Amino acid sequence: MTTTFFLLRHAAHDDLGSYLAGRSRDVFLGPAGRAQAARLGNRMRKESFDAIFSSPRKRAWETAQAVSRACEVQPVTAHEDLDEIDFGSWSGKTFVELDTDPAWRHWNRDRNVASTPAGENMANVGGRIRECMQELSSLFSGGAIVLVSHADVIKCAICQTLGLSPDGCFRFDIDPASISVVAAGDWGAKVLRLNESA
Repeated sequence: MTTTFFLLRHAAHDDLGSYLAGRSRDVFLGPAGRAQAARLGNRMRKESFDAIFSSPRKRAWETAQAVSRACEVQPVTAHEDLDEIDFGSWSGKTFVELDTDPAWRHWNRDRNVASTPAGENMANVGGRIRECMQELSSLFSGGAIVLVSHADVIKCAICQTLGLSPDGCFRFDIDPASISVVAAGDWGAKVLRLNESA
């Protein structure tokens, strides 16, 4: 049986691109982000799915709730394996600050071996998103599921599906409020859509 995963990146928060939100507390969507999430919800009304799971981060949770309201699929369930990368002390720093840190530059040059200050690396992230998808695939075999998460977590899922190394994450984008689709079964997995705009 094939399980379909709609991998949705959360909508943009107000300061996207200026600092690394990471696992910082209380990063909510602003008016523009809420409008973006609403558009994503309306777009997802064209799809059929059975359940919605979300990263516990506020920006992801708000995006998932917008999809839930628009599509009348409830409840939204938080899943720790969909959480943002644990960036440790990097979380909350501006990208101008981070660019002076050799470890940050290493992280953005070689994801195959680099780790964050918290010790999480792309292999860890890939492991948890893989376990999440395997768990949910057994629960919703033959169905479809929405997973609302973060750019690098979704990139890990796509890289694994395509047989790419962690450095493969630099070869494609996952934009805010985008939709990527993966189908998985006993036969393996394949990418059906990538970074589709709402």
